[in-house]
Amino acid sequence: MRRSSDLQPEIADDSAWWRDAVFYQVYVRSFADANGDGVGDLDGIRSRLGYLELLGVDALWLTPFFSSPMADHGYDVADPRDVDPLFGDLAAFDRLIAEAHAHNLRVTIDLVPNHTSDRHAWFQAALRAGPGSVERDRYIFRDGGGYDGSVPPNNWPSQFGGSAWTRVPDGQWYLHLFAPEQPDLNWDNPEVAADLARTLRFWLDRGVDGFRIDVAHGMAKPYGLPNLDPRAELGSGVMHDNSLDPRFDNDGVHEVHRMIRKVIDEYPGRMAVGEIWVKDDERFARYVRPDELHLGFNFRLVEAPFDADGVRVAIEHSLGAVRGMDTPPTWTLSNHDVTRHVTRYGGGGLGAQRARSMTLVELALPGVVYLYNGEELGLPDVELPEWALQDPIWLRSGHTQRGRDGCRVPLPWEGDTPPFGFSEAVTTWLPQPNEWAGLTVESQLEDPRSMLSFYRHALELRKSHGAFNGDELEWYGAPAGCFAFRRKGGGLICALNTSGGPVPLPPGEVLLASGPMAGNQLPPDTAVWLV
Repeated sequence: MRRSSDLQPEIADDSAWWRDAVFYQVYVRSFADANGDGVGDLDGIRSRLGYLELLGVDALWLTPFFSSPMADHGYDVADPRDVDPLFGDLAAFDRLIAEAHAHNLRVTIDLVPNHTSDRHAWFQAALRAGPGSVERDRYIFRDGGGYDGSVPPNNWPSQFGGSAWTRVPDGQWYLHLFAPEQPDLNWDNPEVAADLARTLRFWLDRGVDGFRIDVAHGMAKPYGLPNLDPRAELGSGVMHDNSLDPRFDNDGVHEVHRMIRKVIDEYPGRMAVGEIWVKDDERFARYVRPDELHLGFNFRLVEAPFDADGVRVAIEHSLGAVRGMDTPPTWTLSNHDVTRHVTRYGGGGLGAQRARSMTLVELALPGVVYLYNGEELGLPDVELPEWALQDPIWLRSGHTQRGRDGCRVPLPWEGDTPPFGFSEAVTTWLPQPNEWAGLTVESQLEDPRSMLSFYRHALELRKSHGAFNGDELEWYGAPAGCFAFRRKGGGLICALNTSGGPVPLPPGEVLLASGPMAGNQLPPDTAVWLV
């Protein structure tokens, strides 16, 4: 296989490019559809690279586009070294990498090392081979309990609802922490590590700039698979506590990340970020040790309410978790697994106003920022009709939990009616609401008051203004329901007001405000940058 330097020109070498980068998450199914089938694809992304350059982001994170039966929309991978025909082919991927680099955009992709699809050749071989076989040892098969083996091996639940165990016809059970179509790999088997190393090199050789590690706190399983403590809080959006929930954050996972890092270090300037839902700051820090991941998603801002005290606690924990480590904090407000923050903060005009203020807070912080496609347009979650829901959570929960489809609706680009330029198809894989006509890229691009113009302005200032230097924060005294901090080194001041009334501004010249100002007062639900 040729190295990426043989495939296309490299971006100028900057081995630490990721340390203060703004990444843009592309949910591939929902970004742009080039072939008219109603589903986003790689050529669709390529057709919109000019927009991403104009927005001012530094790098992309692409959700899985690998061969998959799509039981979990691509996170059930049947072949990690090929492109699913739904999204294009390897030639389309190579074109995307080359053109993204020409636009000075890095490209990172998802890696799914915790599980495979049940259609993966390995799992199909395991089903055929039977108990005790080398094929079954690549996964986690166990005999059941009870006199006839009909009781699951332990009490672990799936993150998507129901038991984490499924029984096969010969009587054994296999573990799946997510959907039954996503059997967990056995990371005690050296074949599993060798195959992931092969996958890493395959994509690195094609020019990818890094990886987002899905369920980076998964993979390793505790010896004996002990039962879960009934006091454990469960759910896909809850930080995990290993002392109560043995399914995740086991110490053996760090050997996996050392292996990943060792391979990536063969390719200068490449990086990896982990999806780490870990509650304890000290345990979180272990993932970003010098020989493990470059970055770790800390989801405390996602889980924080729109409340100055809660947001400050989230910021302090996130900074504290990486203090003393040679890695910056990583911030995000939304992704494809959580309710969009416009909706979380109240929805409608209030939610949008609060979302603008939290965007200023996030972009004022030292470190790395991940944006989720559509947040720059102010998109809310969509209350989809039940017939449209596709998330496995909807099915696994017996139609009691609607799942994550509401935050995954395709982006509106232009025009007055769906599909808003996303596709030439009449219908898209999830339906878009008619009221998004006022949220299209086209309608916002030339409007200086729009969410899109606000994001562009904020990102330009973050990239170009010297006030954003410095890795530490200094907190000011502030009225109840408010906070203000200053970036040590650069001098930027960021103030947030979540109280019910206006408060005096800190001293300084206003650089950017999230909404209309009231003289020397900071209105409610508003944030401001000062220098």
